[in-house]
Parts: sequence; C-alpha cells; structure tokens
Amino acid sequence: QVQLVESGGGLVQPGGSLRLSCAASGRFFSLYAMGWYRQAPGKQRELVAVLTSGGSTNFEDSVKGRFTISRDNVNNTVYLQMNSLKPEDTAVYYCNARIKVRIGVLDDYWGQGTQVTVSS
Repeated sequence: QVQLVESGGGLVQPGGSLRLSCAASGRFFSLYAMGWYRQAPGKQRELVAVLTSGGSTNFEDSVKGRFTISRDNVNNTVYLQMNSLKPEDTAVYYCNARIKVRIGVLDDYWGQGTQVTVSS
C-alpha cells in the first residue's frame, strides 16, 4: 500500500555529515508518522528519530544534538540530516511510515534499508 524509497547512504569519515532521504508513495503522506531506524551488526533495530504528522519529534539519546529529522509534505519526503558522525553510527538505516488506522490499530511500512558506514 505504501512504498518507501531511500537514498543518501554511503561511506563517510568520523565528524562528517550525510543526509538520508525517503520518498513515500500515497496521497496521504501528511497524515503519516515518519521515522528512521537503524540496525548495527549483532544488535536489534532501534529508533533513531521520529516525526509525527503533528510535528512532534523524538530522538535516540546518542543522536540528540547531531541528527535532525524533517519532512516535506509537498514532495512526500522525509529527511534525516546526520552531522558529527561517529563510528558507532554505522548501521543499516531504515525509513518507516506509521499509519493510524483507528484507535489502537497501526500499520507500519518499511524501506529496504540503506547502509551508512562511518570510518576513517
């Protein structure tokens, strides 16, 4: 129902920056809560940042002050600006769309993931 296409991953040196983009299908993008998750080798997938349709944000503690999430409702795109990158930020990053069907019922959609590698 919802397709997510990611771009912007790659290799960057510590202290560098990357901007991830996620383009979503659908006519009701402005109603979706959008988020970025990541999964490092040997670890569970974890929330990085989330941005609700109402503009509320939440960040994983280790990225606060370094990462910014934003959305462009005209172009159905969510961004993750990553600054001051550290080797521990290395992971596969996944775009997420969460759609509230009704109270207590949510649908989650995921992108294919994009690799971010921070290494000198």
